[in-house]
Amino acid sequence: MNLLEVEDLTVHFPVRSGWLGRGTEVVRAVDGVSFTVAAGETVGLVGESGCGKSTLGRAILRLIEPTSGSICFEGEDLGRLAGGELRRRRRRFQMVFQDPYGSLDPRQTVEQIVGEALDIHGLARGRAARRGRIARLLQDVGLDPAHAGRYPHEFSGGQRQRIGIARALAVEPRLMVCDEPVSALDMSVQAQIINLLRDLQQEHGLAYLFIAHDLAVVEHISQRTLVMYLGRVVEEAPSRALSQSPRHPYTQALISAVPVVDPDTKRSRVVLPGEVPSPIHPPAGCQFHPRCLKAEGRCRTEPPRLRPIAPGHHVACHLA
Repeated sequence: MNLLEVEDLTVHFPVRSGWLGRGTEVVRAVDGVSFTVAAGETVGLVGESGCGKSTLGRAILRLIEPTSGSICFEGEDLGRLAGGELRRRRRRFQMVFQDPYGSLDPRQTVEQIVGEALDIHGLARGRAARRGRIARLLQDVGLDPAHAGRYPHEFSGGQRQRIGIARALAVEPRLMVCDEPVSALDMSVQAQIINLLRDLQQEHGLAYLFIAHDLAVVEHISQRTLVMYLGRVVEEAPSRALSQSPRHPYTQALISAVPVVDPDTKRSRVVLPGEVPSPIHPPAGCQFHPRCLKAEGRCRTEPPRLRPIAPGHHVACHLA
């Protein structure tokens, strides 16, 4: 059963252009993305900086209003909800942000940060019940409940991210959007947070949309991976199949840049020419064709559709 269904989602931002800013153009941050997340599943979302990953994650949670498309969560169209109805539904889907320090209020203690969600949704009646629930949440994420009276600056980066996870977990969500939750952490701490997320998933039956630019991390935690380029999904496949047999030239370039631990294993590096095109004026045809080493004539004029090439494996490329 699909917990989340996203259909043809677009997020466009208007920008001023022309003489004295009298014209209006749009930044196509997310440009027609469709995918699903099943209950208890982890779906990875990867791509270069600026490809629209974080915008997509925020739009799904209605932190950014989509321009068009539909977002159905547990069979309900989130686009039709507003005010109190949307607030009540937000109990079921939460977000873990990239910067664990910037996403926490430095003026609040850990108890206030984690307990705020409990107060908003009325999930803990009485002071004793509230403190007991906060203590259990801190234990679940590997923190000492005795430190609930401390402030965020008194913790390390990894501990602050655990506080953010506890805050998201407080309202008993079914889906968590993790927006590059380990990119600001040391390698050893990254592994600890990844293992924590996997343990919490098994314990609470969570589903994750895990956003990252590190394909090795995504392969480790996700069952399925989406690859985004310039606001669109160019490849979707089971994570292991994507790592072993990427079919889109952009995915091949991303995987070639992943460091190899085994010194006896050699991997040819694919270096893409040029820069990422502007999302205001994306190229005609396949948006990747100006940087593609294999582009043909029709790649410059005919946009490829995301089509199946193997069970569970879809790619938007004429040559795949």
